[in-house]
Parts: sequence; C-alpha cells; structure tokens
Amino acid sequence: MTFSLFWLGSPCPGVDTMDPQMALLYLLLLGPGLAATVPSCPQNVNISGGTFTLSHGWAPGSLLTYSCPQGSYPVPASRLCKSSGRWQTPGSPRSTRLTKAVCRPVRCPAPVTFENGVYTPRLGSHPVGGNLSFICEDGFTLRGSPVRHCRPNGMWDGETAVCDNGAGHCPNPGISVGAVRTGSRFGLGDKVSYRCSSNLVLTGSSERECLGNGVWSGTEPICRQPYSYDFPEDVAPALSISLSHVLGATNPTQKKKENLGRKIQIQRSGHLNFYLLLDASQSVSKDDFEIFKKSAFLMVDRLFSFEVNVSVAIITFASRPKTIMSILSDKSRDVTEVLYSLQNANYKDHENGTGTNIYEALNSVYIMMNNQMQRLGIVTSAWKEIRHAIIILTDGKSNMGGSPKPAIDNIKEIVDIKQNRNDYLDIYAIGVGKLDVDWKELNELGSKKDGERHAFILQDPQALHQAFEHMLDVSKFTDTICGVGNMSANASDQERTPWHVTIKPKNNEACRGALVSDQWVLTAAHCFHNAKDRSLWRVNVGDPNSQWGKEFLIEKVEISPGFDVYAKKDQGIQEFYGDDIALLKLAQKVKMSTHARPICIPCTVEANMALRRPQHSTCQDHETELLNQQSIPAHFVALNGSKLNINLKTGEERSDCIKVVSQDKKKFPNLTDVSEVVTDQFLCSGTQEDDNPCKGESGGAVFLERRFRFFQVGTGKLTRLSTGTQPSWGRGGDGGGGGEGGL
Repeated sequence: MTFSLFWLGSPCPGVDTMDPQMALLYLLLLGPGLAATVPSCPQNVNISGGTFTLSHGWAPGSLLTYSCPQGSYPVPASRLCKSSGRWQTPGSPRSTRLTKAVCRPVRCPAPVTFENGVYTPRLGSHPVGGNLSFICEDGFTLRGSPVRHCRPNGMWDGETAVCDNGAGHCPNPGISVGAVRTGSRFGLGDKVSYRCSSNLVLTGSSERECLGNGVWSGTEPICRQPYSYDFPEDVAPALSISLSHVLGATNPTQKKKENLGRKIQIQRSGHLNFYLLLDASQSVSKDDFEIFKKSAFLMVDRLFSFEVNVSVAIITFASRPKTIMSILSDKSRDVTEVLYSLQNANYKDHENGTGTNIYEALNSVYIMMNNQMQRLGIVTSAWKEIRHAIIILTDGKSNMGGSPKPAIDNIKEIVDIKQNRNDYLDIYAIGVGKLDVDWKELNELGSKKDGERHAFILQDPQALHQAFEHMLDVSKFTDTICGVGNMSANASDQERTPWHVTIKPKNNEACRGALVSDQWVLTAAHCFHNAKDRSLWRVNVGDPNSQWGKEFLIEKVEISPGFDVYAKKDQGIQEFYGDDIALLKLAQKVKMSTHARPICIPCTVEANMALRRPQHSTCQDHETELLNQQSIPAHFVALNGSKLNINLKTGEERSDCIKVVSQDKKKFPNLTDVSEVVTDQFLCSGTQEDDNPCKGESGGAVFLERRFRFFQVGTGKLTRLSTGTQPSWGRGGDGGGGGEGGL
C-alpha cells in the first residue's frame, strides 16, 4: 500500500489545531518509517503489588496513575509522559533515573508530644489496626478519645485526646497526633500555632485565636500522611453540618452542641446560591472530570429534592474558567435545566488551555456575586440574606494565576463575612478519584471554622456517592415537609423512618401506621375491627424508648365506608380486605422533629413537589413514576423498628404472585375467580427474597424511595396461606397503585 505525502506540507485547514492523538493516528497509518519519529514513553512501568492506568496510552501528555490494595499506597503516585518520550515523576528532578514503583504499607503518624498525660505504645509510626491509648495525670480530665485505632487510610479514628483542667477562657485546644504546638496560654486573645513533624501535611488552621465567646478561631489542625484520604463516614457528617439547613428554618433558641458546629440557616423564604467549580485541567484526567460531573449531579439532585429556594452556578476551569450556568439566569433555579447543563459540560472545552487557574475560577464567582449584588442592591435584605456555598472539585494543583487567596478575600468582602455572619459563606475543596492531590493547596481553599472541616479527598466516585447520600442531617429540621428520613450513619431506626407510629389498646400493641400530616395517621381499617372502646387506644409517635416518644389520644377514627370484612361471606370468602383503610385524627398536633415527620402520599400537592412533577400532574402520572416496573423494591418497618425489604409485583409478575391465593383450597374451597379476593386495589409481594410481615405490623406503611424522598404506596396486610408460600399484600389505592389513584 502506498500513500501520497503531498498533504503533509500543504496548508491543510485545521491541521494546526488537530488533536495530538489524531495526529499520531495519521502518522501510524503512514507506515512504520514515519511513525517511529513520534516519541512514546517506555512501557516498563509496572508497580510491584499494584496496578496502573494511562490517560492517553503511551503518548506524550499521558498521565500514568498507580493504584494499590487498601492498606497500602503507591510510590510514586503517578508519572507524566513528556514530549521527549521519557517519564517524569512529579516533584522529582528531570535527571532522576526512573525508579521502580512499589506499594508500601500504610502507617499512621505517632504523637510528638502529649500534655499532662501519657500515651502508649511509643513507636515511630503505627501499622494499620494498631491502637494508641491516652491517660491523664491527676487533676486533669480527658476530653476526646481515650483509645484510637489506625485505619487503612493512614488516619486515626476518634477525636484528639486532650487533658484539660478547665483553667482557660477557651478550652485547651490540644495537640493532634503528629503536630507540634507553640503557645500554652488559653486566655481571651491568646494565640496558638501549629506545625507538623517530618513529611506530614497540615490540614486545618496553622494558627488559632481564643475568641470572646470561648471558642477557638479556625478549625482544628490535623497532621496527615500525604497519601491519606477520607472515608465517606468522615465526610458525610462534616458536609451535613453546613448543608442540612438548606431544608428549612432553624430554631434560633437551639444551643450549639459540642462538635456539632454551625449550619447554613436558610429560611424557607430565604435563598441559597450554590456554586459548583469543576477542574478540567491537564492534571485532572477526562475520567476524573466525569467523576466530578457525576458527583456534582448527585449533589444538585439532592439539593433540589427539597422545596427551597436554590440557585446553582456551574463553572468549569483550567487555564481559564467557563461559566456553564450563572446564578443570574432564571434557569439556575430549575433542576432540569441545571442537570442538563451539568451533563453537557465538556472536558474538551479547555483542551487549548490545560493549566490550572483556581484564582480565575473563584474570581468568576466573585464577579457573579458582584453582578447580583448590583442588581439587588448592596443594602437590601434580598442580597444580605442570601447564603453562599462554593464546592470546588479539584486536585488543588494550581500552576498559574497566582494564589487563589485574593479571590477568596474578595468573596468574603462582598458577602460581608464577619464573626456574626460566618454562616453566610462556606467554601469546600474536594478531591475525588485516584488523583495525586496537593493537600496543602486543597486545605488553603477550604473555609476554616471551629468544629468543621472543609477540605477532603475521597478515593472514588462510589465513596463520594456514599458521602453525599448520607450528608443530610435533618435533626433540627422542624418543618412538615414530607418523606424526609435521616440517612446519616449514626441515625436511629426511628430517625430513618420518622413517619412510623405504633397504634395500640391500653396494654398491648395491635397495629402500625404512618404520619401523613402533623395530626393525621394512615393505617388499616381492620386494626379497629371489633374494637369495643376506642377511647382506650393510643398512638405512640417517635421512639418509645427515648425522650422523643410520646403517646397521643385518638380524637376521631375515619374508616373507609367500603370496608366490610364479611362482605363476601356468602361467596365462601370468610374475610375480605377491600378498602382496608383508616385515618386517625390525633387529639393534638405532633411537633415535628427528626423522630416524627410525615411520609409523602401520592396524588397530593406535597408529593407532586417531591417528585418534581409539573403542577397539573395527575394521579396516573404519580402511579406511572412510582410503580414503573414489574418488580419494584419497597420496604416496611418491622416490629423491632428496622427497615425490611420487599418487592412489589405489577403486570405479569403480579398475576404470578396472586396465583397462590387460588391454590389455597383450605381457605377458599370454592373460589373460581381470584380477583374476588385480591382486587385491583391490592399490591402483591412475597417472593423468596422478600422479608415477610408479622402479626402486629399490619397497617404500617409500604413505602419506596424516589428522588431522595419516601412515598407510601400501600398499607401492610399479612396473609398466611396453607401452601407454605406467604405472599402479603397491601391496598394500593392510597399510593396510586392498583389503578385507584389516591385517597
């Protein structure tokens, strides 16, 4: 095969801006003689005990990233293929010979000193799984964790151990493991400073001042290994501290709890500006950029799952920033528009400028803020009451534009950040994926606030997904917004399903139910079948084993007029549970809390907002969205309060599910039409993988999750069959199931 070489010297349009990989491909097609002139990096880069990935193969510009099993880390972390055809290790001299990459065991740092007490064991560093124990001298009280464990990420669990005698205006700030502190006076205005030993990296505040309110400025400094990262369970609580009150109003009389920190206190009538900055520079691969996009998508989707006023800005950046969505646009308040813009953000938008200019990215936020302030007026409450949260997804490797600090200072000035307005601005810097992250720069970007962290590194998108999934602490959210469960790692069973209530006579449990408002409970009508004196019945709302549990009298019982358990007795059906629905009006309104909150009921305005449906959506629309496949994962609450799993059957699978009823000749000896027993009102479950309800769980919510909210689609009803198979069913009409379309 022969090729004409004439075009190589011709003024062919577009060649000057041709993608380097395409240029390489053309040369390869021309034959081995010309292809040999294009350099490529050697392939002898294997890592002992680990693996590696390449961003662009062996071509110049390709980033090689090493990975090791949990409990070990790669040395070096990455290499870059230079135009000369040689690998360069970041941070090493160019002349350095290529050293063999290895996986080394993770170690946790050792304390440099421990005031007013002793610690054991005394090692230079500690292996994964090792422990550190702390004991205070007489006259001092231990605050923090007496025993700490070295985790696989090179970080100690628990909190910094401090031996304090309470003599200062501020509490003894302690000395984190691996740190050295200068300053031993803790009076008003006194300052302490910190540095890290050996090659550890300081995150948090290097200097702190004792303030008039008895707390230290900034955030606790932590000395960490350069290769360390955060687990989702570390990140979720820290994120939730600032993001939880996006949902609703805070209680202004609520006292600050130790280690809880401050929250964004946006009122339902207030507004949050949410700025997403996605790094698209060369040090962040295209795959990492896609991880950033998916992570941002999840966070936006989570924020818009609540009916609050949020505007989202999206900015991608490398050498220059590009504004994908501005808070000045009306579209920034529309979740569909924001998510569409986010999905279409393109890594190649920055291929002609691949540096990292974090200053310009933050400055574009400042300009956006300034334009909004000019539009609203600098002295107006419309501007002053806006909360601002900036999320930077980056590896922190700023190599142009100078320090981002001047841009951050400008942002603080325009938002008027003072000690009493710290709540109005949060800047988070988050590294995601197997990036060679610059911890120092990441730390400099994040806000510094007492009891809080704003800089994190997560290993992979799955870890970020877990962190964002559980980031929402709704413990102080007191509004009646429906379908909100507390998904944080330390939430109790009741907090995860706060609508769940117990209905009982005076002395024994009978049925379960679900709060559907602050005064009404939805349950099964058969719970009150043959009930003689309903005045003796009580509804237990919240956790009965804690201060959050409270008993309520029943003011009124509304039973569906169509309910008659003996309606089909003359057809040989001894018990029939059509229209098995009851509503209970409580004698008092329930005070909303993390333990007591209503569930969303389809075919209602509240559920329509939670599903983000158009205003004039129908009950059929709700049913289509919630019951949209033949086997739908759903849940109910067990007698012990835990969440159990079932699969709701529709279509052909529902037909198969209810066939077992017609086979029960002992209970229904003359049954010819199974639909006489299991009508279109019923949802069916009970496969081998399903958890089965027990006596006493009848009437409880059968619910599922959509868009981070929980919706009731049925009320639980147990039916045991002599065949040994135990399908259970609940009336589907209350959830739009079975074609009924709502209460």
